[in-house]
Amino acid sequence: TFIFAGHDTTSMAICFALMALANEEKIQEEIVEELNDILGDSDKAPTYNELMEMKFLERCIKECLRLYPSVPFIGRVAGEDIKTSNGYTIPKGCEVNIYIYELHRSTQYWEDPEKFDPDRFLPENVAARHPFAYLPFSAGSRNCIGQRYAILEIKAALCGILRKFKLIPVDTPQQIKYKIDLILRPTGQVRVKFMPRK
Repeated sequence: TFIFAGHDTTSMAICFALMALANEEKIQEEIVEELNDILGDSDKAPTYNELMEMKFLERCIKECLRLYPSVPFIGRVAGEDIKTSNGYTIPKGCEVNIYIYELHRSTQYWEDPEKFDPDRFLPENVAARHPFAYLPFSAGSRNCIGQRYAILEIKAALCGILRKFKLIPVDTPQQIKYKIDLILRPTGQVRVKFMPRK
């Protein structure tokens, strides 16, 4: 349902983004600079147009979704026989599962895949990459219809938090154990310290 899909996936994306950004102080400060450039000293909530201007924040969100895809795998049924590049044939009617979590960490598509690097999503880098190497919202006719809204919602949440708090790491990405279910979740807590900005 829309409520399940929109709530659980977005809340986990925000959770993992907070942890990732807490562990990337320089990147976190670049985001805050961008927010200050766009919003100034105002305490008001950002408008739609202001959210759309936040290009660096959006690249950081996309990198978080690459490393921590809310939906870690998708399943499809082959509509016809498919010949793979290595000579196998997937017969029509066969269920095919795509493990997005591993795809997003494959050295075939991503240089130094464990590194947090928002520049992977600069337009020139996106254009040079295989179009299906990045699938946090699936792809094709069955992709997530709420993906634009989800990105805006995550932007608004992170914007509100990062303008008021500096994120300090408690847990590192290497310490987190994951539970692969319909939604990628941590097996325990993900801890981040919030320090008020002056």
